[in-house]
Amino acid sequence: MSNILRKHRAAALVGAAIVLGAASLPFAISSSSTALAAPAETGGILASNGSFASIVDADKPAVVTITTTMKATNASADSSPMDEQFRQFFEQQGIPLPHQAPQQHESQHAMALGSGFIISPDGVIVTNNHVIDNAIDIKVTLDDGTELPAKLLGADAKSDLAVLKVQAPHPLATIAWGDSDKLKLGDQILAIGNPFGIGTTVTAGIVSARGRDLHSGPYDDFIQIDAPINHGNSGGPLVDRDGNVVGINTAIYSPNGGSVGVGFAIPSSEAKTIVAKLQKDGSIDHGYLGVQIQPVTQDVADAVGLSKAEGALVAAVTNGTPAAHAGIKTGDIVTAVGSENVKTPKDLSRLVADLSPGAKETLAVWRDGKTVDLNVTVGGNEDTQKQAAAVESSDDQGQAAGQPSLGIGLADLTPDVRQQLNLPHGVNGAVVANVNPDKSAAAAGIQPGDVIVSVNDKPVHDARDVKTAVADAGKAGRKSVLLLIERGGNKTFVAVPFAAA
Repeated sequence: MSNILRKHRAAALVGAAIVLGAASLPFAISSSSTALAAPAETGGILASNGSFASIVDADKPAVVTITTTMKATNASADSSPMDEQFRQFFEQQGIPLPHQAPQQHESQHAMALGSGFIISPDGVIVTNNHVIDNAIDIKVTLDDGTELPAKLLGADAKSDLAVLKVQAPHPLATIAWGDSDKLKLGDQILAIGNPFGIGTTVTAGIVSARGRDLHSGPYDDFIQIDAPINHGNSGGPLVDRDGNVVGINTAIYSPNGGSVGVGFAIPSSEAKTIVAKLQKDGSIDHGYLGVQIQPVTQDVADAVGLSKAEGALVAAVTNGTPAAHAGIKTGDIVTAVGSENVKTPKDLSRLVADLSPGAKETLAVWRDGKTVDLNVTVGGNEDTQKQAAAVESSDDQGQAAGQPSLGIGLADLTPDVRQQLNLPHGVNGAVVANVNPDKSAAAAGIQPGDVIVSVNDKPVHDARDVKTAVADAGKAGRKSVLLLIERGGNKTFVAVPFAAA
């Protein structure tokens, strides 16, 4: 089991209710951790001598430790479905992850540890969803050691946020929201939480990057920080030099289980709105279309006559979904949702997720060389698979072209070939028989056995159709050809540039 990006769930070892690392990945600190020296001239409440003491004095009383009890499973108690998504992301980037022998859990219950922060005097607390996911009991420990039972007001797995409520005998210390949109690379930040259950800890660092997409959901827009964070920090606040919350510590990249200076936080600009909805309604029903989408590369744009490599290319439309009812077709490029432009698949995913089920919206799509407006009634997200999801385009998801200049040999789909490839009877096209490793199709990722289903959005039925369509694209002055291929039951668009003469 990978040690990477554990958003935690603490492990209960062999029948003992022992919390090992806690639910999140964020903040780790020790007395020996290094804090950046503050400049002489600073804003907010940062002292002129560079000390963060005034910020810590103001914010630490509002940071809490969250301990949950959950039913143990055969899987490691400190892993989660989101952990697997993060693991896959880093492996896709070519970052090797260590392997860990699976732990045996024989107890009926497991304990998990995380952090959170109080946003109102009456006891409303913000944390990560993965800290309390599947919990059968939640307890909150205040900074003064007081332990209180907590009630779950609402949670949202897609944004990984949750809101709790405790009843206290007196008004509680709070921490205010800040504006994460104002953060710049190099800005100083503090992380506060309870790493490994050792007690509230503060670490300092800077904003390392903005807009990190870890492929965990439609709301991926993480702030990357170098302040040490570790297991148990999940849900804890990331604060700026004014002492306001600009992020919620959520994940780390760690090849060894500890902090290596690569942590991720949910921006406050995103979290504040979602927390307010959860506090009011208890849940969020995100919108969905029912499409698979992928980026529009320059080759794709050239192939379809789009002036800019922007938008979300529809690779597949699920039958019976809002997208299908609206008339969205495979090969359409979504360029706008209402008045909001769509430049990337992430834009479309987020815009759709933010819409309420039942809402009526207009989608602008690029089709057959012109923009077409389609009216869609947005669906709900009860089935995660129906949520608009980005399908990454990579070199091993290429398609085949049907012309020698692309470096591909084609064959018709005979009954024997269809049986060998296990293709449904409804799939038509031409199969790639061979690929020249020195030509553009190979560079695009085309593989023998790929089935070309369409060329430039036009369905093809055999090798002759593919060759004709590719030739027509060349005569029309196109720089590349857009192929829809089927491989292993999945359909993907691939743009293959024409080889230079």
